[in-house]
Amino acid sequence: MNSYEEYRKKVERYVDLCDNIGGIDKSLYTKYDVKRGLRDSDGRGVLTGLTEISDVSGFKEVNGERIPIEGELFFQGYDVRELVKGFGQGNHGFEETIFLLLFGELPTEEELKDFMQIIGYLRPLPDNFNRDVIMKAPSRNIMNVLERCVLTLYSYDDNPDDISVAHVLSQSLSLIARFPVIAAYGYQSYRHKFMDSSLVIHRPKPELSTAENILRLLRPDATFTDLEAQVLDVCLVLHAEHGGGNNSTFTTHVITTTGTDTYSAVAGSLGSLKGPRHGGANLKVQQMVADLKANVEDTEDDAQVKAYLDKLLKKQAFDKAGLIYGMGHAIYTLSDPRAQILKSYARKLSEAEGFMKEFELYDRIERLAKELIVKHRDVQKPVCANVDLYSGFVYSVLKIPVELFTPMFAIARIAGWSAHRIEELANNGKIIRPAYKYVGTHREYLPMKERNW
Repeated sequence: MNSYEEYRKKVERYVDLCDNIGGIDKSLYTKYDVKRGLRDSDGRGVLTGLTEISDVSGFKEVNGERIPIEGELFFQGYDVRELVKGFGQGNHGFEETIFLLLFGELPTEEELKDFMQIIGYLRPLPDNFNRDVIMKAPSRNIMNVLERCVLTLYSYDDNPDDISVAHVLSQSLSLIARFPVIAAYGYQSYRHKFMDSSLVIHRPKPELSTAENILRLLRPDATFTDLEAQVLDVCLVLHAEHGGGNNSTFTTHVITTTGTDTYSAVAGSLGSLKGPRHGGANLKVQQMVADLKANVEDTEDDAQVKAYLDKLLKKQAFDKAGLIYGMGHAIYTLSDPRAQILKSYARKLSEAEGFMKEFELYDRIERLAKELIVKHRDVQKPVCANVDLYSGFVYSVLKIPVELFTPMFAIARIAGWSAHRIEELANNGKIIRPAYKYVGTHREYLPMKERNW
């Protein structure tokens, strides 16, 4: 094989063989009662484990019937609404949330002070890590940067395969502290390499919160307002944890039960979150709204916006997937508490930054989409806005680039992943191994000279 063209021709010959893959008769899934997506026929997740870390609810059981309720989210037994209220006007709620998720209790003032010092101490990357690992091979996808750097950090750990709870806690704190720095440096290297921009590298400040450091590391002048840091802090809190059944957290549990190292487990969870059906939904919302603006003459007119949303559901607009992104949730019905909390902060930020017209468009989409989806889909449960409807908008107002939308999710969710990994290790559970039923046919082996395909 002497050229790339020859290689491609040979590979294309085998593509036709792939046509036979994925041709399983759909009726067999019903016949064998397969829980596709690990969900029952009514959409509920199959119960595969127990946790004390968080509780997510959109229904209550009354005489065996599921009744929709206002969405509830609890971290270690505490209502997330009350937690956010309790954080007040501060910008270190995320650090309190990390402490709560990992240790099961809210920190005292002295404990929080010590904890933030620990995070600040751990935040800097190893010597020359940015130059040798991040800048040497910049990536167009910052999630790829996070995965690669996490796996590389294995080599900087004196005992990386130690899975005792004490050592895993130490590893987890280090990753939680470093994720914002890796993501920010990865983005700056991406801009320098692929957008021909000046390379701006700020050092994190140990006395600043995670939210403050993110804004400092991303902005050329390293400045931000208290309100900006407060709103970003709330975003991190709301994304920090969401039960053991979401795809990336379940991935954490699956990989952890094999007994592998923390870096491999976290890289796997990052790979899960990178998928657009999980971590990239807020970016889809942004793209959808941009398409709406390009195709609707007056975005303040309910009728025109409603007509566009109707086209979305009929697969006649945007990506023709038949979805209104940012609407609906697998668990929440009447409301998503994260969306409600973030919406209130989005309003506050919009008023301060001059984005009220933009905010009102998102509010209009939410209001009109609810009735349209129920009408089109004949769904049995109410449909509410989810947190993705407003998170991308908030990030945009905060001038966080779209390339970092999913990494921002990861920066927050590493706290939840870490708590679930430690819980899994502490409970010493069995290796997770579901079953797949073979529905193909058995065949006789053919010598090579008799094969003809």
